[in-house]
Amino acid sequence: MIIACDIGLKRIGLAMGVQGIVLPLEPILRHSRKQASQELQALLDEKKPSCLVVGLPSENYTDTRKRVLHFVGLLDFAPIVFINECNTSAEALGHTHHLKAQKRQNARKDGKLDSLAACEILKRYQEMLV
Repeated sequence: MIIACDIGLKRIGLAMGVQGIVLPLEPILRHSRKQASQELQALLDEKKPSCLVVGLPSENYTDTRKRVLHFVGLLDFAPIVFINECNTSAEALGHTHHLKAQKRQNARKDGKLDSLAACEILKRYQEMLV
């Protein structure tokens, strides 16, 4: 099993991959860096994935990259693999086109969209392995 995450300032989207199947998980709503890292650590301790795949912004987004790398540094887990997360949120939004506008807006607020972005990150990782 593999866990992937899309780390943001307000939410952390999560996905799980088992035998090639990618599923979104309940996102972590971030109140503080410490709280969010503890929740992610608890998930990693419970699920015991073989690896954690983390979406990393391109070099153009130096502040965001630093935040992601710092956050991941708070975790006691290895191995961690970083995948370029460019356009994963847009791809995830594309998977919600069938929803009404209000439901799409709710998916952004409650973190479901972030977990769909984590699914895209995990799919990119799986494609690298092929």
